[in-house]
Amino acid sequence: MKRILVVGGGAAGMAAAIAASSFDTEVNLFERNEKLGKKLFITGKGRCNVTNDCTDEVFFESVMKNSRFLYSSYSRFRAADTMEFFRNAGVSLKVERGNRVFPVSDHSSDIIRALEKEMSRRGIKIHLNTGIASLIAENGEIRGVITDKGDHVLCDRCIIATGGCSYPQTGSRGDGYRFATETGHKVTETIPSLVPMETKEAWVRDLMGLSLRNVSLTIKNGKKELYSGFGEMLFTHFGVSGPLILTASSKVGDKLRKQPLSAFIDLKPALTEEQLDARLLREFRENSNKDFINAVSPLFPGKLVPVMVMLSGISPHKKTNEVTKGERRNFVSLIKHLPFTIVGTRGFSEAIVTRGGVSVRQVDPSTMESKLVKGLYFAGEVLDIDAVTGGFNLQVAWTTGFAAGEAASKGGNPNV
Repeated sequence: MKRILVVGGGAAGMAAAIAASSFDTEVNLFERNEKLGKKLFITGKGRCNVTNDCTDEVFFESVMKNSRFLYSSYSRFRAADTMEFFRNAGVSLKVERGNRVFPVSDHSSDIIRALEKEMSRRGIKIHLNTGIASLIAENGEIRGVITDKGDHVLCDRCIIATGGCSYPQTGSRGDGYRFATETGHKVTETIPSLVPMETKEAWVRDLMGLSLRNVSLTIKNGKKELYSGFGEMLFTHFGVSGPLILTASSKVGDKLRKQPLSAFIDLKPALTEEQLDARLLREFRENSNKDFINAVSPLFPGKLVPVMVMLSGISPHKKTNEVTKGERRNFVSLIKHLPFTIVGTRGFSEAIVTRGGVSVRQVDPSTMESKLVKGLYFAGEVLDIDAVTGGFNLQVAWTTGFAAGEAASKGGNPNV
């Protein structure tokens, strides 16, 4: 009977353990925490955005790095397969805006419980509160692991699914990168991704707590546009966050390590500058004796009004009939291109995922098996793969975990 070890009890690790279990395998899963799925528990604000019910094309477009690596494995375990698995495990699912899939209960614990139940049914041995100190590899082949308690556990196959560096409070410490490096693999530079961003301007912090919906965001490096998106964002005590910002970080994070970037918010994306100018002119004519600040206050959330007036350079108490055409046009431009400067991202403690990881060039895309060490597999966030928000990163975990587990149980050939 083959003994397969899975290191890491997150989404990829549990998927790998389930896929690896068969009549002739003994599967052991090691998790350093006191319970499984700690990071999974907090995903989607505790609701668990389990996958995205999208087309194959949209899935691959949503993977920011090394999407081609997933072609083979995703063809065998798509989003539809993930949904079918959980429904068969007794979890009712629903599809929300953006094709995001959640359990109907809105409880991530239902997802974790379904995985635990399936592992129990398959006889998988779970070792909680047990970290792995190092791997045992000899002559280019995996032999076993050494636990943090000093125990030597021998094996035929070993799957590394330790996650990245994001949310270290859930146990993600980058151990998988160390295991990879110690066995001769290349690990690309790791940086926080899907992470809030820090800004330069003081007025941004004055808006702390303000959420903007249905706005457009553009980020540029000089004249070159790096990102453009539509949705929701949030001002914080350090800068900006929210879905728009998190997605943007996955596309501009690398550039931010070299220099600050210019960002612009279109507060009224449904209107052209000409339409907005006509509306503003109408407001001014109908309220000709009103102070400027009072006349424009209906255009913005209350907290934003004094900031917009300040940035306009127009005296808040100037009568609207005294505002010049040039001042009005400049104000329209400000509404359509509210500028601020992004100077960096927050750290791994606030990042949803890690960008970078084990080089996929040294991993078989069909099996997730190392090309350097026979019997050693990598799955999930430990790989140099990351995607935007919306359930795509979890789908990468399910897909690569399933591929690794299936191949490990079949001796490396997924087609057996």
